[in-house]
Amino acid sequence: MRDYKAFTKYSKAGPRYTSYPTAVEFGTNFKYEEYIRFLKEQKQDISLYFHLPFCRSACYFCGCNVIYTAKEESKEEYLIYLFKELELLKDIIDTKRKVVQMHFGGGTPTFFSAKQLENLILKIKSIFSNFDENAELSCEIDPRFLNEEQADILAQNHFNRISFGVQDFDERVQKEIHRIQPFELTQNAINMIRKRGIKSVNVDLIYGLPYQDLNSFSKTLEKVIMLNPDRLAIFNYAHVPWLKKNMRKFDEATLPTPDIKLSILEYCEKFLTQNGYKMIGMDHFAKSDDELFKALQNNTLHRNFQGYTTKKGANLIGVGLTSIGEGENYYAQNYKDMLNYQKAIDNKKLPFEKGIVLNEDDKIRKAVIMSLMANFYLDIEMIEKEFNIDFFKYFKEDLANLDEYKDFIQMDTKMIKINETGVLLIRNIAMCFDAYLKKIDEDKKVFSKTL
Repeated sequence: MRDYKAFTKYSKAGPRYTSYPTAVEFGTNFKYEEYIRFLKEQKQDISLYFHLPFCRSACYFCGCNVIYTAKEESKEEYLIYLFKELELLKDIIDTKRKVVQMHFGGGTPTFFSAKQLENLILKIKSIFSNFDENAELSCEIDPRFLNEEQADILAQNHFNRISFGVQDFDERVQKEIHRIQPFELTQNAINMIRKRGIKSVNVDLIYGLPYQDLNSFSKTLEKVIMLNPDRLAIFNYAHVPWLKKNMRKFDEATLPTPDIKLSILEYCEKFLTQNGYKMIGMDHFAKSDDELFKALQNNTLHRNFQGYTTKKGANLIGVGLTSIGEGENYYAQNYKDMLNYQKAIDNKKLPFEKGIVLNEDDKIRKAVIMSLMANFYLDIEMIEKEFNIDFFKYFKEDLANLDEYKDFIQMDTKMIKINETGVLLIRNIAMCFDAYLKKIDEDKKVFSKTL
């Protein structure tokens, strides 16, 4: 048995590592002209991310960049600017490159009507004409906002992965987080998608929300299994009320303690394993025949802003308000403010606000951290060969920090492998290799707690 009380000493503020360097390091030293040059030089396959930021009302747990509105004209105006942004991209990048991945995120993408979604998809395909026949086309869906016409559009345009936001089926939790979503509503939405032949269904859950405990969350899991998802994402709630005002509505005394959260995560792992799922990365589970699990077995799983993927090496192009792009040498983020976003496009410029150009140390540490985060494994010999370094000399200080977690890893001259218990501390372990964390005072509120 694990001593979860003892684990609480490892609960500290730390990144989730959807990128390295993290978005905290993005700044304005990365100039627009340099960003455009990078875009023009890119030769890799393309991954597209479209941010559709609107929601009708606030879910109090949400950490996304969202605009709350019921105005139809707001959505129509936003689409006009998305189309203009795509036209600007067409004149800068080689849009004939193969598109291997496209994701609609939000907000609530299906807050847009079926016709609006269709118009967006048609516009995208008129710009990016070379979609791979095996491209992963995915969309996030709030089951409260999905109708037959929208499901038709997604299916007709070959979307093959749908992610449904659930969070928790407990009525008390749903009321507290301001998201009433009965099981039957979610079940109907999933059936709507599946009957159209979209086979891959993901369900998103969150642990660490107000009033959750092991007993209540186990009941949610039992209901989720009835939905038979192909994948599950079970996220650790990131409580950052200093960044997100809606989170201030929670009484922090109702949030589960780190040891309760860890017990929930351990139960998830055991329960889902018994029901045919395998743990993938930090917070994902997939059926054993899923491509993510196969990639994990081969140590080829990749992590980016869209989660875990097998599409390593693709040039991620973020389109829309606050979207983030990733190239071999950079991260770039669009404006978060709608007026600035629109102003840039009106001035015939991409709505690029900030980012970071990776130096050689960034690239080395990114390779290390992303391998650990995605595969719980690091091939030391591969890192040494790729970057022409002596791993143990280069990371001498970092490996000294790693000593705190020696009971959770297996390490020799060739590899680092995280053991079953260490998986629960993977963010902490990855933090040992983060050069930027040393510059941030631990008591400063930048990141959520790791546990």
